[in-house]
Amino acid sequence: MKLSHFNFKLPEELLADRPVENRDESRLMVVNRANKTIEHKMFKDIIGYFDEGDVLILNNTKVFPARLYGNKEKTGARIEVFLLRELNEEQRLWDVLVDPARKIRIGNKLYFGDDDSLVAEVIDNTTSRGRTLRFLYDGSYKEFRNKLTELGETPLPKYINRPVEPEDEERYQTIYAKHEGAVAAPTAGLHFSKHLLKRLEIKGVETAEITLHVGLGTFNPVEVEDLSKHKMDSEEVIIDEHAVNTVNSAKEKKKRICAVGTTVMRAIESSVSSNGHLNEFYGWTNKFIFPPYDFSIANSMITNFHTPKSTLLMMVSAFAGHDLMKKAYEEAVKEKYRFYSYGDAMLII
Repeated sequence: MKLSHFNFKLPEELLADRPVENRDESRLMVVNRANKTIEHKMFKDIIGYFDEGDVLILNNTKVFPARLYGNKEKTGARIEVFLLRELNEEQRLWDVLVDPARKIRIGNKLYFGDDDSLVAEVIDNTTSRGRTLRFLYDGSYKEFRNKLTELGETPLPKYINRPVEPEDEERYQTIYAKHEGAVAAPTAGLHFSKHLLKRLEIKGVETAEITLHVGLGTFNPVEVEDLSKHKMDSEEVIIDEHAVNTVNSAKEKKKRICAVGTTVMRAIESSVSSNGHLNEFYGWTNKFIFPPYDFSIANSMITNFHTPKSTLLMMVSAFAGHDLMKKAYEEAVKEKYRFYSYGDAMLII
C-alpha cells in the first residue's frame, strides 16, 4: 500500500488539547472485524467485551519530564531542549533536540534554572535539530536526575498549543506507569481508571505488563510514497517471563488477547516464536507494521484515533483491514470523536 492511501481530512477542532474529566468516560468506538459493524460506547463499557481468562497487555513505561528551557551563554537566547535518551550515565551525555537549532553549535553552553544551577555543553551535532549534550552538575547522579525532573516539564505533543498545566503531569501518564524512559505517553492506556481496572480484575480478566519506552520517532512523518522504504526509529523493549507465560497461556486456551495500544502491538510482534507464541525480549525494535501484515499474538486491540498518514494509522489499518478502518474514521469525523493523545478510544475486536 502507498502513503496516499492513509490520507484523510481531519478538522482541526477534533484534535483534543485536554483530557476528559474522568479517564474512563471518553468515548469508545467498537469496530468488529468479523461482521464489519461499528458501535458507539463509553470507554468504561469495555468491560462488556472481556471475560474471565482474557488478557489485556499493558505498556507500563513512564513518561519523564523531557522538555527543558535554557538560555544560551552570552546572548541569553531562550532555547528549548527535548531530552531523547541518555547515552552515558557516568559522563551525563544525552541525545537531545534543540529549538531553534540554527543558534546552537558545538562548544556552546546552555544554562538552566533561575540560578543557572545546571549547565550543558554541546559536544556533537547528530541531525539538523539533534545535538549531544554533556551536562555539568556538581552532585551525585541521583541529585542530577532529580534536578532534571525539577527543571523539566511534561512533554505534551507540539499540536497541543497551550502551556503545560499541573493536571498534565498526572493525566499524560497511565495509572500503571512504572518504568521511566518514555518521551511520549502510550495513549491508549490513558483511558483506564483504577476503578475500571479493579472491575476487570474482579471479572477475572488478567493483565500482562510489558515495557516499550516510546520515543519521538513514533510521530515522525512518513515522507516516502512507498511504505517499504520508510525507516522507524528504534525503541527499547522489555518483555519478561511473567508476561510471556500469561499471554501464551491465554493463547493456548483461545482467549481474547488485547494489545492496549500500538506500542504494545509493536513490542509483542517484535518477539514472536516460530510457533506463533510470545518470547521474552530485552532489546530494541524498529519494527514498522503496515498492510498487509499477519499478526501473531493479539486478536483485539485498543487504540486512540490517529492523524492522517501516520505510522500508527497504518498499523491499525493492518489489524482491522484498510477498508473497514477507512469507514470507521469517516464515522469518527462525522460523529466528532476526539483525535490524538488526549482523544477518544477505539476497540477493535
